[in-house]
Order: sequence, then structure tokens, then C-alpha cells
Amino acid sequence: MAETAPLFLEILLILGGGIVAGTLFKRIGLGTILGYLFAGIVMGPILRLVQHGQAEILHIGELGVVFLLFIIGLELKLSRLWALRRQIFGLGLAQVMVTGGVLTLGLALVLPGWNAAVVIGFGLALSSTAFALQLLEESGEINLRFGQTSFSILLFQDLAIVPLLALLPVLAPGGKDAAAFDPLAMARSLGALVALVAAGRYLLNPLFRVLANAGAREVMIAAALFVVLASALLMGLAGFSMAMGAFIAGVLLAESSYRHELEANIDPFRGLLLGLFFIGVGLTLDLSVIADNAWIVLLGAPGLMAVKAAILYPLCRAFGETHPVALRTSLVLPQGGEFAFVLFSAATASAILDGATGSLLVSIVTLSMALTPLADRLARRMAPDEDRPDEMEEDFSGAGQSDVLMIGFSRFGQIAAQVMLSSGLEMTIIDSSAERIRAAGRFGFRIYFGSGLRRSVLEAAGIRQVKVVAVCTNKPETTNAIVDLIHSEFPNVPIFARSYDRNHSLTLRERGVAFELRETLESALRFGGKTLETLGVAHDEARRIVEDVRRRDAERLALQQARTAGTGSSVLGRGRVTPEPLVKPKGGEGARARQPRGAAPAYLSGAPEDRPPS
Repeated sequence: MAETAPLFLEILLILGGGIVAGTLFKRIGLGTILGYLFAGIVMGPILRLVQHGQAEILHIGELGVVFLLFIIGLELKLSRLWALRRQIFGLGLAQVMVTGGVLTLGLALVLPGWNAAVVIGFGLALSSTAFALQLLEESGEINLRFGQTSFSILLFQDLAIVPLLALLPVLAPGGKDAAAFDPLAMARSLGALVALVAAGRYLLNPLFRVLANAGAREVMIAAALFVVLASALLMGLAGFSMAMGAFIAGVLLAESSYRHELEANIDPFRGLLLGLFFIGVGLTLDLSVIADNAWIVLLGAPGLMAVKAAILYPLCRAFGETHPVALRTSLVLPQGGEFAFVLFSAATASAILDGATGSLLVSIVTLSMALTPLADRLARRMAPDEDRPDEMEEDFSGAGQSDVLMIGFSRFGQIAAQVMLSSGLEMTIIDSSAERIRAAGRFGFRIYFGSGLRRSVLEAAGIRQVKVVAVCTNKPETTNAIVDLIHSEFPNVPIFARSYDRNHSLTLRERGVAFELRETLESALRFGGKTLETLGVAHDEARRIVEDVRRRDAERLALQQARTAGTGSSVLGRGRVTPEPLVKPKGGEGARARQPRGAAPAYLSGAPEDRPPS
């Protein structure tokens, strides 16, 4: 126990330092990534509070990169890739190749070997996906034209890390021998790739369907972790990078009905492990090397940003972007990225770079991140407001652009969805029943597995971008909880809700929904009107009676809501029509009197409509 106490204390220090620094740096606008790096530097090289297992912490944190690539894969639907193909595979490819080539040529003049120059040049060509997207999301500019362009470049850079990592064994000392053609190794690698694709296509959806039917949330979380880690391990054993395995698994599940649930389950682990990775990077920095080469760091970071911006601006113009778009894009993506840490760490482990060089490069990338908010503010001032582009219709947050997010796909939701889809609206539908998802798929509906009671699922489903949230769940208590969660976390999103009965309608109105409708109201009115027509009432008269009942019901509900008119019985009596009975009562005076046409039953005066007459 005494031996484990120091390790336990160091774990607490890492968690506490990450919490404090991450919160502080987020509040001052520098982002949590720099906060984690700062925490690692303070606890490691400066105060030496954490002196054991820095390398192990860094290796565990690398799983955060694996999870990040899995989530990136989940966002890469083929339709989305096709819509952005020119910006991703045109501008994105040009940025990586030109910037990486220029930096490699420049570094080759001062470095002894080409292999180190290639790794450093292309590593510095990558920008920070987490940092840049954070700036765009916080400013609400992710859907502007320059936000689209920036996202496309970042997306290709995220894809580029996979071949760059795969290139390291070739560039490592002795890499020529490692790169020699080995038929058995090639067959093993291709076999693992085919096995992963086959499993993703034919096994994963049935697996998650079975687990979803079991209803155990912790089992779903464990299954998501298992899929990511197993695919990463399989690719690692086959000679690929673990990150590539996770990325392929994510792409294979991008069209799955369980995509949002998977993303919601993985995202907390991704964030936590990425934070641990950045802390680990800070712990392993060699400050003596940085101190001895302070002038290189102080000049290298702004120099790197200037070179990247100078290359990216004309590339954007060459691909048809306007001056403001090119300027904003070039000044939001000039920094080094988190994948540079991954690449440099792996290159150090492969003996391509020495530890001192790795620490120097990480410090340059870190300083470039810290300077990015200043560059973005400069771009805002330089880009004229009148030339700013209109908002794009596409959404680039991962869930895809939808007009409506529907929660619950029971009979009520199915009919409402048909109306919306028939008008051409884009919808994202989530439901917590695996069987309902499977049944809906047979009729052409595409819905995703997920609970509307989970904030992370709503985020993954794109609730921040939709125009309306339609809550169509069955149980009143579930609907109320979802409405409360949305009002608390996403107060600007209008909510349309299905209510169970009159009391539930009043409850939803008190909760401030934009629109509510009792599930049986319109069908019952239509049913009653059709009955009147069958019994001989003219169509126009029957419709007038139905409209009169609907109006009086709405007025009574408003009075009940305001609690100023008692039970609202005066509304029920207003405008009552008493034409001759349709059928004369038989049995003389002892026969039961008939209800006047258009009159509301007495038992409705203030009671729920589903209460039977006494």
C-alpha cells in the first residue's frame, strides 16, 4: 500500500492540475489544450511533482488520439465527403503537400538527414483541429464560408496523419530493411483490413441491436470501447497504426443507426484521454533544451505561422475563395496541431528525432497555438464586414444539417415525420428502441439509436443547429424530463411536444414549449365530425361544429392555464347550438334526453378529456 501511495498521489495531482489549468485557460480564451500542456509543464519539469511514469502517461494518453480518429471516422459519411470533395481533396491536399514540401526543403538545408526534415516539415504543416474548431464554434462561424473552408482543410489534415504515421517505419533507421516487400506480412495486413471491414459491415449493427434491447447503458459503453480498442489493436498487429484501425471502424459505422449513441459514449473518454495526452506532453518537455534555445522558440513559432499563412492564402484564392474567406482561413489555421505532438512523439520513439529536438518542436507548436487567438482577432479587423460571406446551408459539426430533430418515433412521431419529410425538410430522428429502429428501416425511415435524456446524445444529433426539436415520446414523465433538459442546456431551441392528455398539455405549457398537441385531440375531432356526416349532418355544418368544439377547447385550456376562470365552464356553454334532434327519442317521456348538437358533455367542465362520464 505504501508503494502505491505515491502513484495514487500523482494521479490525483494530474487530475487536479488538469481541472484547474483547463478551466483557467478556457476562461481566459486560450483553450483547454494549452491549459493541459501548461499543467503538465508546471507539475513535471518546473515543480517536479510528478516524477514517475511520464512515458506511461503519454502512452495511455495516446488512446485519446485513437478515440479522436474514431469520432472523425463517424462523421465521414460518404455523402458528406462527396459534397465537400473539392475543398477536402483539392484545397486540403494542396495545403498539406505545398506547406509540408516548403518546410521540408527549408529544414533540409539545416538538418543532417532528409528523414527528420520530412517528419518535421509535414508535422508542422498540420493545424490544430481541436483548437481551430473551438474558435469557430465559440464565435458561431462554423457555418460561414470560411468556416466551411477551414473545416475541409482540417478534415484532410486529420486524414493525412494516418499515412504520415504509416511512413515512420520507412523513415526510421534501418527503414529500408523494414520496408522490403514481405508477401506474408502484406497478406496478413490485407487480411486484417478485410476482416475489419467485414466485421463492421455485418457484425457491429446486429451486436449493438442486441445490446440495445438489453437496455443496459453500461454495456453499450463497454461495447463502444471494445469496438474502438479491438479495431485499433487489430490494425496495430497487422502493421498499421492503431489510429488507422480506429478511423476505419468509425467510417464503417458512419451510416449506422447507433452512430450518435457511439459518439456520445466515446466522447467523454476521448476528451479525458486527450487531456491526459497533452498533460503527458508537458510532463516530458525538457525545459533546459528550451532555455538553451529560447531564441529559436520565440522566432520559430511566429515564423511558422507566417509561412503557413503566406502559403494558405494564395492556395485559397487559387481554389476560388474570396479575399475575406482566404484571409480568415489563413489566419485561423497557421498554428501547429495536436497531431504534430503525436507524430513527433512517434518519431522520437522510432529514433528519427532525438528527445531534445522533440521538446523544441513541441514548444514551438505550443507557442503557435497560444498566438492563434491574436491572429484570429487580427483577421477579423482586416476582413471588411461588407465582404463577409453569407451563412452556408451545410452544417459541419458532425451531425449533418437538419431542420428538425425528432425524439421518439412511435405512431405519433411516424405520422408527423411523414408530413415533414414529404415537404422536403431534413430530419434527424432518434429513438431508444432498437426494435423500432429495425422495423422503421424496413419502411425506408432512417433513425438513430439514442436517448433524448442524455445531453451528449442530443449534442451528437446536432441539436445546436436544428430549427425545431419535436419531442414525440410516449410517456409524459419522459417528455417532461427531455423538455427540462433541452430548456436547461439549449434554451434557444424551439420545442414542439406531443402531450398525453389535458393535464400534460398544461404541464408542458408551464414548461414553456413553443407548441404542444394532445395525441388524441385531432383524431377524435375528425372522428366525431365524420360520425355527424354519416348521421345526416351536412359537411359544412359538421365542419363548423368541429371547429367550434376545437375553439372552445383551446379557450378553456388557455383559461385553465391562466387559472383565472375556474374550470372554464363558461366557455363550454358559450355558443352552444340546439337544433332539432337527429332521431326522435322513443319511449315517451321516460326516454333519455339527447345531447344537443354542438354541446360539450357535462363531464368535460374542467376535467381531463379522458375521464369517463359518470
